[in-house]
Amino acid sequence: MTDIKKSSILIIATDGFEQSELMVPRDKLKQAGAQVHVASPTGRSIRGWKHTDWGESVDVDLKIAEAKPEQYDALVIPGGQINPDKLRADHDAMSVVKSFLKDGKVVAAICHGPWLLVEADAVRGRTVTSYKSIKTDVVNAGGKWVDKEVVADKGIVTSRSPDDLDAFCSRIVEELEEGRHKRAA
Repeated sequence: MTDIKKSSILIIATDGFEQSELMVPRDKLKQAGAQVHVASPTGRSIRGWKHTDWGESVDVDLKIAEAKPEQYDALVIPGGQINPDKLRADHDAMSVVKSFLKDGKVVAAICHGPWLLVEADAVRGRTVTSYKSIKTDVVNAGGKWVDKEVVADKGIVTSRSPDDLDAFCSRIVEELEEGRHKRAA
């Protein structure tokens, strides 16, 4: 079991992340007592996407390539269309995702964020949710897609959209407190 107040959480993102899907989990997990770091491909601040236009910039703590997954208890992947599409083609980002999955750590992805789970071949045989426009991608990758605000399957937490952020954040805390999850990578 991992006490949220003793946990370290990594958020990976790049320009084009859905504003609320990074900021709300970052802030709620910090308020719950977790240490939270944001990593980007460049290690420089990144700019969010807010509904239909560019949003605010967010400070970044480190480069994704410098992140040491063994120092973290959970990984959070915000959505938006741009962010996960870029990250799933980024070698360092995918290495981090695969490391968390292999080690049975909590991996939480919202909206289009499950694209990284598809790329990592982590949805096969699992129940997941996502933004509806990537449902076919999830199904084609062997996942069982459901239309629910939050789904957890052996430590992999998924949600559909910003409307689900409260449930998403609560489930991350719950899954962290359960500890590591046995699953095939």
